[in-house]
Amino acid sequence: MLSRRNPQLNSHGELIHLLSTEGLPRAVLTQILDTASTFLAVGEREIKKVPLLRGKSVFNLFFENSTRTRTTFEIAAKRLSADVINLDIARSSTAKGESLLDTIANLSAMQADMFVVRHSESGAPYLIAQHCAPHVHVVNAGDGRHAHPTQGLLDMYTIRHFKKDFTNLTVAIVGDIVHSRVARSDIHALTTLGVPEIRAVGPTTLVPDNLREMGVRVCRDMAEGIRDADVIIMLRLQNERMGSALLPSAGEFFKHYGLTPEKLALAKPDAIVMHPGPINRGVEIDSAVADGRHSVILPQVTFGIAVRMAVMSIIAGNDA
Repeated sequence: MLSRRNPQLNSHGELIHLLSTEGLPRAVLTQILDTASTFLAVGEREIKKVPLLRGKSVFNLFFENSTRTRTTFEIAAKRLSADVINLDIARSSTAKGESLLDTIANLSAMQADMFVVRHSESGAPYLIAQHCAPHVHVVNAGDGRHAHPTQGLLDMYTIRHFKKDFTNLTVAIVGDIVHSRVARSDIHALTTLGVPEIRAVGPTTLVPDNLREMGVRVCRDMAEGIRDADVIIMLRLQNERMGSALLPSAGEFFKHYGLTPEKLALAKPDAIVMHPGPINRGVEIDSAVADGRHSVILPQVTFGIAVRMAVMSIIAGNDA
């Protein structure tokens, strides 16, 4: 049975789906991060495999384009020894009008054990979790503007790796927050893990005021937003989700909110700079920063494999 309180947890409070960081207890988030630490070394072995998902079938269903997320999920599942099926959505029956639930029902009949789902509609992974068989697990790889929980978790892993303790940090999230499922997942996870100051930085059109209700400090001025920050998370401008009226121009945005070496100097001397990718250089971030000593953007990608291995291994080991 899916928990009425949280469809991600079973009656014992164990993770059976990963749909959002919202509502997950600190113990569950910590379990994922701790488990990811044990998988990090797998990538350094000559044979990069462990047998935890041997005999299991993982279906990657990406209804939106992706490079990092789709590839790292595939690598993670294969390192766990799962059989991985990447559905070509453009050439599937979805293109002929088959509904999402009919697609899921047919794939379930092919003995699927886990669905990794990216979809343009918010809530699609929840719908699948509600209608799939009890033994099937669902991982949200990004749904609309709602959530991107594994990106949020790999961001938390990155922060913990470089900063150790969440409870004395100032974290600034900069840019297109209103369209960012990553920002939402990060904010929920940072709050749960005890970060005392979370700042949302950007123009009025891209940073909603209601974040204040979540305890987030909203800053319209870049200098105010990143001053003395320990962690700066830059976000991609999501042009595919916004109207032209929300932003005068990419150049204007970079002038006020792009992260340059001069602006970065306002942060703590040992601040780390993060970005979920793909990067728009010269729009959100200067190349000197993206490739500089403060940047941990590429380690984020590496950590993402271990975090996704952790998520899949944990949920596969728990019954509904």
